[in-house]
Formats: sequence, structure tokens, C-alpha cells
Amino acid sequence: MLPCYVLLDLETTGSNPVHDRITEVAAMRVEHGNVVAKWSRLVQPGQRIPPFIQQLTGIDDAMVADAPEFGAVLPDLLALLEGAVLVAHNVRFDHGFLKQAAAREGVDLRVKTLCTVRLSRKLYPQARGHGLDAIMRRHGLHTTARHRAMGDVELLHAWLGIATAELGAPVVRAAAQELLRGSASVPPQLETPIDDIPDGPGVYLFFGEGEIPLYVGKSVRLRSRVLSHFQADHRDAKEMRIAQEVRRVEWRETAGELGALLLEARLVKSLQPVLNRQLRSERQLCAWRLADSPDARPLLSLVRGNDLDPRQFQRLYGTYRSRRQAVESLRTLAQRHQLCPQALGLESGKGRCFAQQIGQCKGVCCGLETAEQHHVRLQLALAAERLRAWPYAGPIGLREHDAQRERTDIHVFDQWRHLATVQSQTELSDLLEGRRDDAPGGFDLDTYRLLLSRLLGAKGPPPGLLRLA
Repeated sequence: MLPCYVLLDLETTGSNPVHDRITEVAAMRVEHGNVVAKWSRLVQPGQRIPPFIQQLTGIDDAMVADAPEFGAVLPDLLALLEGAVLVAHNVRFDHGFLKQAAAREGVDLRVKTLCTVRLSRKLYPQARGHGLDAIMRRHGLHTTARHRAMGDVELLHAWLGIATAELGAPVVRAAAQELLRGSASVPPQLETPIDDIPDGPGVYLFFGEGEIPLYVGKSVRLRSRVLSHFQADHRDAKEMRIAQEVRRVEWRETAGELGALLLEARLVKSLQPVLNRQLRSERQLCAWRLADSPDARPLLSLVRGNDLDPRQFQRLYGTYRSRRQAVESLRTLAQRHQLCPQALGLESGKGRCFAQQIGQCKGVCCGLETAEQHHVRLQLALAAERLRAWPYAGPIGLREHDAQRERTDIHVFDQWRHLATVQSQTELSDLLEGRRDDAPGGFDLDTYRLLLSRLLGAKGPPPGLLRLA
């Protein structure tokens, strides 16, 4: 498959590499197709092994009571890995545990990795499953030591032999090398293993040397999107800077695209990443409020920031990123529809305005047009800019479900505001009980536009809509 690789498997006390510990490690070093070393050790985890893990692996507290701690076996493991590619099934799990365990011993583990789950998908794209049990069924493999480290390593070695026999050594080698090349474009200073990043929906954060992110992005396939940044570094200045400065990647998983979009917008506004522009906080956001009376002067007043109350949207028009943008837009509108700049508050003074003198105002300022007529024309001119009133009687939820990870998120909204994302009925009930109908502010233009497209852009109710009023 590859000139030199180490097949590796771990058994652990759980699935979290930060809190859980290794109980067994096994490795098989293969050079030019020949097994040159096999090595296996039980490891004292320093914590109790949960009963369900004992039942799964057959490793109990008594078996590891006198076993060495991980630090004692680390030198032998590092010797086996020297100059080799680390190959494992779902390699980000094993690599994550190894890297954390080595770090606790003061060792910065750096090794190329190859995932046999991804290799199986590449070699057998028609197959329905690529877990180790699915591979065993597919190829008729058997073992009496399933979920023991060396037993699983030997299964992987046997499967690679079958794949080579069925498909040919060149095909298997090419697939493995292509997967390795996919990680070869990763910046050399990047500390986060690419295979640790899940390939489901969520948000990713690039960090350099400091604590402020370089960039925050979202994707329905996190790992693939992160890799695409590095593969494009020669075409785009921003991508080049990311590739040169990135040191680590963090991520937040979601149940779907909507959750990723909402989380991305919130993180960009709160963290102010260096290279994000589009979703930054709109501190000067404003809109025009139309007076009820045609005789009011001025007819329009500017509403800013937290005063943008969604419950008043039937009287608000446009969303502008600054007062200057709002005024320029209104001047253009006045010229196009021959509206009076004085009445709109764009000019001071009384009597005939300058625009009327040059034929660009129909004369509400000097009695040639009634205030009522001008008011109606103004409303018609502004109609396309009118903010939409909240179309529901109360709060709603939009449900997203990820069947592969069995995760469900419910995004709760009211008056165009994203109140929270919850994952259980208890959390939802607590949120609704604590919600205040008169809560001030909270309007976010990006959320408003996103919901407009989701709620009003399609025929019929959007998928996953829950009416919570």
C-alpha cells in the first residue's frame, strides 16, 4: 500500500481524548509489504473503566491494575512510528488520543495519518457501510478478539490484503497516496490534525498566534471546506494569508446548514475575526420611520441600533449600514419620484424648495400638491423598502436533524430575533418560560434576511417549522 506504515488501534475508557484515557495500544509496522514488527501493551489509565466499556472490550480494572502508565510505553510506540504513516480506522479518534496522551508527557506528536474508513470509501464506493464490522461482513472476515487492540489491527491488515488481491496493488497504492496528498497541502505549521476535523455541518475558526480568530466560516462539510482554503492559497490574497498564519483550527458542529449560518453570524459579530468582513457587527445600522400624519415635518426620521424594534416594522423602511448611506438612498428616491426634500427632512427652510424650482418636486412645499397626495406617493416609493412584519402570532422553531449523528437542533425565533438553539424539550420549555415579550433590541440584519428567505421565499411552510405560540 505505502512504503512504510503502522497499523494502530487503541482501546480507551471513553470517547473524549481530553478526559478519557488509553487502556490498550497495539501496532503493526509494515515496510514494503512485509510485517517487520508487532507490538501490544495494556496501559494503566489512572481512572476506572466504565462497565459498558469493560463489556465491550473485555478489559477490566483488574487487568490494567499492574500495567505501565502511558508514559512508560510511549518511547517504544514512538520508535515504531518513526518514519511511518499512522494508519487506523477512524484515525482522528486514535490520533487525537495519542496526541493528547503524548502532550501530557511533554511530547509533541507529529505524524502523517491515513484513515482506512476513507480508504474503504474510496476503494469500495458502492458499499453501504465502511465501519470495521461492515468491512468484516463484506469480505467474510472473522476474529475472536474484536474490540481488542491487536485483534482490530490484524483485521485491518487482513482487509488491506483482500483489497490488494481484489483490486490490485497499484489501485490500493494510488488511493492511499491520493488521500495522503489531500493532507499534503496542509500548512506545515498547522498544529490541528486535519483528520480530527469532522466532515459534517458546522462552523470552523482559524487561529494564528493570538486569541482573536483570523477567520470564521461555515460549511455543511467542515473538513473539506477547511482543506479548500489551503488548496486555494495561490489564487487569493486572503487564502494566502490564512495559509501562512494559521496555527490551529477549532470547530463547532451543528445539525445542519441553518444552524451553521446562525452560529457563523453570531461568532463573527462577537469575536470580530481579522479577515471577516460581511458579517461584522452593524453598530450603525438604521432605517427610516414614516410619520403617520401627512402634515408632519419631517416626514421621515432615522431609527438606529437597538431602537429598531421588529414590532414597529410596518412603519420602518430600508436597512442601511450608516446614516450617510440612508441619506444618499433617500435623496436618490426623492429625485426619482419628484418628492419634496424639505418635507422629507433632507433640506431646511420654508416655501418653494430648490428641487421644485428646477422641476424635480411636485410642489407640496408651496401648495401645488396636497400633503395627502405627497404622503401617498412617498409610501408607494418606499413600498419596496418596507420591512416585513413578523408573520406569526408568537415564537416559532425550525427543526434540523442529522440522522448520521442522531443530533436534533431546534432554532427558536420571535420577531425576527434568534432567541436560542436548543436540543431537548426541557431546554425548549425553559427557554419559552423565561422569554420576555418586551425584551429590547436584538435585531440582526443577517438573521432577518436569512429568515426572510427561509420563511417567505418558498411556497408553503418551511420544512421543520414548529409553531410555539
